Amino acid sequence: MTKNRLIYTVLLLVCVVGFWLFENFYTPGHYSQPKKGNGSISFAEELLPSSTHDAIVIHDYFMLSYSESHEQAEWVAYTLEKSHLTYDDRKRPYFIEDPKVKTKSADWRNYKGSGYDRGHLCPAGDRRFTEYAYNETFYTSNVTPQNKEFNAGVWNRLEKQVRQWCKTYGTLHIITGGVLKGNMEEIGEEDVDVPNAFYKILVRKNGDSYKVLAFLMPHEESNLPLSDFLVPVDKLESLTGLDFFKDLKDVGSELERNVDTSGWAF
Repeated sequence: MTKNRLIYTVLLLVCVVGFWLFENFYTPGHYSQPKKGNGSISFAEELLPSSTHDAIVIHDYFMLSYSESHEQAEWVAYTLEKSHLTYDDRKRPYFIEDPKVKTKSADWRNYKGSGYDRGHLCPAGDRRFTEYAYNETFYTSNVTPQNKEFNAGVWNRLEKQVRQWCKTYGTLHIITGGVLKGNMEEIGEEDVDVPNAFYKILVRKNGDSYKVLAFLMPHEESNLPLSDFLVPVDKLESLTGLDFFKDLKDVGSELERNVDTSGWAF
């Protein structure tokens, strides 16, 4: 009996140590495209914003500008099409560092015990159409610290509304991120900044022009209608220091000045 207890104790200790090592040190290398010919989805180049840090990363199904000083993307841009709106059940993979970020994106362990969710910028729910597209959204370059109630609440409501607009109007181009300015809380050993607000810009073609909506949300749960968070793109530019629609010239200037909800069903 004593010998058996010793064996069980040793096995238990090995399991505990193994689990601890796995949790704290194991990280898969990267998510690779499993098959050739699956293609990729590029973002309309003329709609790209400026990059404060000149650290643009291009993945197959989204792209981003990484801010090393904030340990997250200052913006993520992606295209959403009707064909992407599937309900395929996908197994959530590990959050891993982005191999394409030269300075290394934040380790997911910065979020452990912080009280904040690892909030997706390009939503995993928008990338269920293939396992690889889904897995790509779990690079830590695509996440930001978000309050749980906000992430599952008003921010989730906006993501669902975006999918509904895609079903109704077709292809949408989306730019989103946290406002990385002002005094921000920091979490983890790498001092990941917690944005005080988040933005999302939607663009769709309308003949020879574009229809645009821009949202600015304080980082807190709210029951207000989504339309209450609409702002001119100009306001987002002044808050973020980014230049949106920089390549659209006069058309871009007109789009940035106003809030125009015509042609969008709330």
